Amino acid sequence: MAWQMMQLLLLALVTTVGSVQPRSAQARTGLLNVCMNAKQHKAQPSPEDELYGQKNACCTANTSQELHKDTSRLYNFNWDHCGKMEPACKCHFIQDTCLYECSPNLGPWIWQVNQSWRKERILNVPLCKEDCERWWEDCRTSYTCKSNWHKGWNWTSGINECPARALCRTFESYFPTPAALCEGLWSHSFKVSNYSGGSGRCIQMWFDSAQVNANEEMAKFYAATMNAGAPSHGIIGS
Repeated sequence: MAWQMMQLLLLALVTTVGSVQPRSAQARTGLLNVCMNAKQHKAQPSPEDELYGQKNACCTANTSQELHKDTSRLYNFNWDHCGKMEPACKCHFIQDTCLYECSPNLGPWIWQVNQSWRKERILNVPLCKEDCERWWEDCRTSYTCKSNWHKGWNWTSGINECPARALCRTFESYFPTPAALCEGLWSHSFKVSNYSGGSGRCIQMWFDSAQVNANEEMAKFYAATMNAGAPSHGIIGS
């Protein structure tokens, strides 16, 4: 009964980003040590010595280097679309993108999508509350013109620009709370968790690469929960 309630809640959350359809025959079955089927990802995780000796990564060293640029060639996305973003704020976006591109520990939250540039995305990854709060605090005085960066940009010039009549305002104006930022920014890729880093129940955006990656154990916990009776991953329309 408890899992049925969780399933209903998940389906309700998904409606914010598109309709969920029954799982196809080609849907993902593995949940651990996997990469998304997306634009820049490897087919399978593999070691990347240039990425601080990472034993398993879904991105190449070249991808990681591109992510640190103000306007990366990976997606032609400009962080500074409303003036120079504060360096402390930009660090969170770089870390967020590195997690998305490189982590092999997102399997339990990978869903199929009908998009031209990727076939899979993450949805409602439980983000540790401190990571979200720090992200919001460091970005609240930077500027943007949109509350959802997943869609709605003007791409006429080849890079993202603010749509017509969209005003550049502080992050705090568009994202009044930490949850508004972390959950709304990328169409619910993240869901803010009540758990803290080190609990093994939420994903840590920031961790010491020289230490054991706590996200591995976190992924194992949720994968085991899902394999015990979770619904199959469906297909999201957008």
